[in-house]
Amino acid sequence: MKRYHPVLVTLHWLLAALVLGGLVMGGQVLAKTPNTDPAKLFSLKMHMSIGIVILVLMLLRLVIRFATQKPPHADIGNDLLNKGGVGAHYMLYAMVIAMGASGLAIANIAGLPAIVFFGSGEALPADFNDIAPRAAHGILALVLKLVIAAHVLAALYHQYVRKDSLFSRMWYGER
Repeated sequence: MKRYHPVLVTLHWLLAALVLGGLVMGGQVLAKTPNTDPAKLFSLKMHMSIGIVILVLMLLRLVIRFATQKPPHADIGNDLLNKGGVGAHYMLYAMVIAMGASGLAIANIAGLPAIVFFGSGEALPADFNDIAPRAAHGILALVLKLVIAAHVLAALYHQYVRKDSLFSRMWYGER
């Protein structure tokens, strides 16, 4: 077997786009928009919706990953680096799930579901930084960006330096 299941391939690339979008939205739009700005509600609705979709799809991906056959782990010729690569993939799952959980905690504490989705008319909190899980969400976002960068660099190293056609494993075709 040379490739991952097509559902895993689809989820991988869909989640990659959604996670990057969520990180950009959170860091470049939400963080820079004051809570008093009426446009923040729409941005929060989009960010929260994407976050919930990411969390559900990541949990689904994890279940499918354990339930389907997979190609053998990529071999870089070093046992420690091979184990690190496997660990890094589990770290990606854990980081994304933790981001979703901390986002849900922020939303719950701040009463955001009623405000953002059900039009309660209440004002947003003056500052989300007063909410404890917000600090975790920000730290997780930074660490997740670093782990994603390492993941991309490792994939590029495999593909273009080692020339082991690693990209083909996470694409469609005969398994």
